[in-house]
Amino acid sequence: MFCSLPYSLGKLHLKFLALEGNPLRTIRREIINKGTQEVLKYLQSKIKDDGPSQSNSVTETAMTLPSESRVSVHSIIALKILDFSDKQAAVIPDEVFDAVKSNTVTCVNFSKNQLCEIPKRIIELKEMVSDINLSFNKLSFISLELCMLQKLTFLDLRNNCLNCLPEEMESLIRLQTINLSFNRFKILPEVLYRIPTLETILISNNQVGSVDPQKMKTMENLMTLDLQNNDLLQIPPELGNCVNLRTLLLDGNPFRVPRAAILMKGTAAILEYLRDRIPT
Repeated sequence: MFCSLPYSLGKLHLKFLALEGNPLRTIRREIINKGTQEVLKYLQSKIKDDGPSQSNSVTETAMTLPSESRVSVHSIIALKILDFSDKQAAVIPDEVFDAVKSNTVTCVNFSKNQLCEIPKRIIELKEMVSDINLSFNKLSFISLELCMLQKLTFLDLRNNCLNCLPEEMESLIRLQTINLSFNRFKILPEVLYRIPTLETILISNNQVGSVDPQKMKTMENLMTLDLQNNDLLQIPPELGNCVNLRTLLLDGNPFRVPRAAILMKGTAAILEYLRDRIPT
């Protein structure tokens, strides 16, 4: 039985509304006795008088953001993730960075937008962020702000418009994984050879035509190198000296040797094959 009625009933186009026999507290009996139309008029008046105003319908808090730039506060606080992905946005709104406040954020996901440059305010996270995903954007250069995030260990830049990396990236002294797949690189960026902490380089589906095996041999932590679907006309035999490599992917390049049969045997077989071809 009803003790009260929602005022929103006043918005309905009812022809007959029977309420007798309910212990209603909000509608006097004399109004009920006047019939359906009077009851609806009464409810409509209460919507106007008691209902929340348009300006106060949303509780404003420090974390309230415009609908087009809303981020998950739960993700920030509980998961330490700043997620503004898949928005097709050309810029990252200031409200996104403002939402972090004093919380610690270790992961940033700005993927699947229309970014032509990395937001400068990313520098505000330099003391905390270790994982950044900027994939599926329109980046053609890397800003110096990104190069100052010295706690960065994982960087995803795939599916952008990059053809070079700044020399300043060598200051990323903790970087372990970088994904540069589906960009416009014609060589393996020189700066990567000077980041000794790198364990994984993914640079498939570019136009890379050469790698420097001597410089790569100095990368003692490099275990995975993905060069699939590039423009390598030959594989330097000296690459076989990179004995720390556990995964070397070369499919989809126009070289003739090693043959496909060798590639199918896996990384160890490829490296052994290459070492056997080093001139003595």
